[in-house]
Amino acid sequence: MKNRPICLICFGLAFLLTTGMKMESITLVSATINTENSIDLQFNTPHVDVHIKDFSLQPSLAIIELQEIDRKIRLITEPIDLTQSLELSFRDQVWQVQPGQVLDRYYSDFPLGCTWNDQETIFRLFTPRAKSVTLILFSGIEDSTGTDHPMQRDANGVWCARIPGTHFGKYYGYRIDGPDGPSELFDSDKIVADPYSPALASRNEYLHRSRTLIRDFSDFDWQGDRPLGIAPEDLIIYECHVRDMTAHPTSGVSRYAAGTYAALIDSSIRGGISYIRSLGVNAVEFLPIHEFGNIEIPFGIAVDGVTNTWNPYARNHWGYMTSGFFAPESYYAGEASLEPGHYSGADGQQVNDFKEVVKAFHRAGIAVILDVVYNHVAQYDQNSFKLIDKKYYFHLDEKGDFLSASGCGNDFHTARPMARRLILDSIRYWMTEYHIDGFRFDLAAMIDWETLEQIRDMAREINPAVILIAEPWGGGNYEPSGFSQIDWAAWNDQFRNGVKGQNPETGLGYVFGCWWGGDNLESLKKYLGGTLIGDGGLYIKTAHAVNYLASHDDHTLGDFIRIGSGVTKAHHPIRDVELHARLTPLQLRLNKLAAVILFASQGPVMIAQGQEYAQSKVIAPTKAPDPSVGFIDHNSYNKDNETNWLNYRHADLNRSLVDYYRGLIALRKRHPALRRTARDEMTFFPGNHDLALGVFLPRSASGDSHDVLILLNSHPEQTAFFTVPEGEWTVVVDEVLAGTVPLYRVSGNRFECSPIAAMVLIR
Repeated sequence: MKNRPICLICFGLAFLLTTGMKMESITLVSATINTENSIDLQFNTPHVDVHIKDFSLQPSLAIIELQEIDRKIRLITEPIDLTQSLELSFRDQVWQVQPGQVLDRYYSDFPLGCTWNDQETIFRLFTPRAKSVTLILFSGIEDSTGTDHPMQRDANGVWCARIPGTHFGKYYGYRIDGPDGPSELFDSDKIVADPYSPALASRNEYLHRSRTLIRDFSDFDWQGDRPLGIAPEDLIIYECHVRDMTAHPTSGVSRYAAGTYAALIDSSIRGGISYIRSLGVNAVEFLPIHEFGNIEIPFGIAVDGVTNTWNPYARNHWGYMTSGFFAPESYYAGEASLEPGHYSGADGQQVNDFKEVVKAFHRAGIAVILDVVYNHVAQYDQNSFKLIDKKYYFHLDEKGDFLSASGCGNDFHTARPMARRLILDSIRYWMTEYHIDGFRFDLAAMIDWETLEQIRDMAREINPAVILIAEPWGGGNYEPSGFSQIDWAAWNDQFRNGVKGQNPETGLGYVFGCWWGGDNLESLKKYLGGTLIGDGGLYIKTAHAVNYLASHDDHTLGDFIRIGSGVTKAHHPIRDVELHARLTPLQLRLNKLAAVILFASQGPVMIAQGQEYAQSKVIAPTKAPDPSVGFIDHNSYNKDNETNWLNYRHADLNRSLVDYYRGLIALRKRHPALRRTARDEMTFFPGNHDLALGVFLPRSASGDSHDVLILLNSHPEQTAFFTVPEGEWTVVVDEVLAGTVPLYRVSGNRFECSPIAAMVLIR
């Protein structure tokens, strides 16, 4: 009996200790402002026993009520001032409260950016959490000081300043003061360019400090130009980079104009539009030409706690680091230069220069598609959106730090109402001000579906034939079928991987006589038929399947085949670039077979720049300390040099392949059967082995005046034999030549096709 009280005491102590441990283990995971008088809390466990007295807010803010909603705790508070950084204390934990859904209530239809009339110039900037915004107006681009104009805020978070008169030729930016705190980026010492800038003057440095040029560009003479309205199934797209087309000396342009907009449309030189037009394509898809952060942080030097160990060039050449969604890249205007410390684009020449590009391509019958990046922005520069309000425009974690599902350091919050409006305004602007025919959206699976559907609806109101193409992945998502369901086209990576392979060392595809990833003849039929859902594919209709074999990403098709054929070792340096560039007979046959499959498949077609001559990206000698010089590059995003530039001498070395591509393009354009045959009208028939396939496309199904017969054989040794529809057939494509000119005639119903070869016949 004497021991019992002791046991009860021990039990009570154990209970208290256990309870205390449980209480201590309750951890606050996030605190976000839901409305202007409520904060949502999430803990590490769905069931918590908490009370109002457990919480306090600084700056001092009364907590009126505690609610439990959907396994979250909601604090009802006095009105919250969003211009202040708010700190929550919970027992012994301190948490920065992040603005959340409350920001979605702010929206305005006012014109943003700089507008003017006969009496005044009006400046508007959306930044709902700012404490103050000052417009700075500069007379010259190099001026260190300007005139200050305080701006006034309306209830929807739009700040406005009105200045009498017009101010053409001047520059402006904003100083923005906002909440401070460990995860904030407001800095009133920095001048922020207008995110609606039609022309940016940008300093040549990694900070990419920019000012907005005020200039009236409305006097451009379009001379009746308009978008071309090419049907999606008729598209033959040439993916290219503005600078790469004329930067190499073999393009024929002077070194002062090399790589510019003007050089691109100089019809007196070999490179640029003359070359593109000679191929016969009817669309170009330019890698990003929105003003972008083309200079990265210095190599090997710590900047804000980050040391560039990955990019000895300290450059972003491809353009996937957007700084301005309304401004064309200034580096490609005038005498292109990135001389350190100087400004690019100070005179705004880039605006009319790019309009001239669009007009010239339209005159040549070539539509203009822009590769656009709305899923993230430039990483290391003083990007406007980061300094205007990081917490409005970006996806952040619970501590307010950038998320990087894009792999680019920040992810744009496309579902925010004013971020969505900005994307829509940007697309509308390029369609109306630049007559752009369409867009390819980088990492489009990171853009929310409502925004994507609004893009479709708005763009088709402007141009019912607008081209909308998704790169249907990003952020861990893969949605080609989802894009098809909302009537978008998308890059067909199933086609790419099935036909050529997934990688050149361990994942070869059909053209190499292999089946990648479990493919078989049924898969090849699927690809030829448009990769439709009914065949186990991705797309509702063939117009949605953008078939391609290579793009700017990964190995060029030429290098993939060089490595895949075993002639080139991926990890060995190239000693003789000219010898390496010239295709061997085997490589030539593989390239031609792949090209026939591409141009004989239903759906839009895209080829990458240089694919037509099997461009090889051998890393060129440079001032940068790159130990990989001489090796093949599969990711040349950072090289503004001969690694990427089109070398037209190499096109001459492989002229037979260039001519083959020209012939196939001409053939596809002449025969609708190659692009407009419904899947149920196609007839497939096997050959004598499992790497041989024949396809019959009847003229009645597509409106063609001829039946078309395609014979494919990827076996490296065996000839393929086919039993085909009886008749007199004209061969227009074989393993050597391709085009619309008859090569020879055959008759009967039993034909043969050589190893690693294709034939196209018409009747």
